[in-house]
Order: sequence, then C-alpha cells, then structure tokens
Amino acid sequence: MSVIRPATANDVPAILQMIHDLAVYEKEPDAVRNTPELLTAALFGENPRVFATMAETDDGEVQGFALWFLNYSTWEGVHGIYLEDLYVTPGSRGEGHGKALLQHLAATAVERGYARVEWSVLDWNEPSINFYKRLGAAPMAEWSTFRLAGEALEAFGSARKAQSRG
Repeated sequence: MSVIRPATANDVPAILQMIHDLAVYEKEPDAVRNTPELLTAALFGENPRVFATMAETDDGEVQGFALWFLNYSTWEGVHGIYLEDLYVTPGSRGEGHGKALLQHLAATAVERGYARVEWSVLDWNEPSINFYKRLGAAPMAEWSTFRLAGEALEAFGSARKAQSRG
C-alpha cells in the first residue's frame, strides 16, 4: 500500500537521488545539473511554481516521487497538471506506487477543476508506455515536442536582445 503525501524540504536529498537515477534509466547519466539548493528553492522557496508528491511505505520508506507544475489550456480556459518526472525505485516497481502517484495527480486535477494531466515519455520506454495505456492515458497523435535549449536558446535569445537595441 502506498502512502501519498506532499514532499517536504527533508525529501530533497531523496528526490535529487531519484532524479539522478531517472537520468541513468533514460540513458542521460551526465545530464542532471540540479543541486539540493536549486531544488529546495524551486519546491519550497517564497513562491514555488513546481511541486513534488512522494510515495512511501506505511513505515515511511520513500518508494518514488512525482514532480509537477501547472500548465494552462487556452482552449479549455483552465489549468492542467504537467508531470515532469514520475519515478519509482526499481525494487518497488509493480507494487502500485506509480499508479497511486498518478491517481493522486488525477484526483488533484479533478478537485481543482483542471482540464488534464499530461506528460512526455521516451519512445523506447515500452514498459512505461504500456503502464500508462493500462491506466487509460493515450498518446497525443500528430503532436511532437520541441525544445529550444543550450547554445540554440542562447543564440536565439541574444539575437532578440540585439534587435531591440538597434
């Protein structure tokens, strides 16, 4: 049985470790730049805009987490939840922790009048894709995710600054 609760500042080390573990699973072991300070500020700073929910056993042993934030649908006119990360420790998979975390987010969306819960999944991650489909989630046909980051972000943003000066 999963106990689902909001994260506290004391959970930051466990969350950060699971973020690193997720990066390894997703074949990007060196991609994480997050730190305890950055994560603490994001989750528990003056005006947090990102949230974490923990899954643990009855005796308080952390088994997984969901990290999420609000998005907004211009068509629906209401917020939704964007699930950035869902992670369950390997030894605890199949015990219902991931389902409990997603069900908690779905209940949160329903209670608050949000239109949806959505997330991305890597194309090769068949176990997760099958899990999500069993819950009733569906892939979004005809949509692709785009990202502007790193040097491309820097160059594109700098070009706008240069134009506004000229």
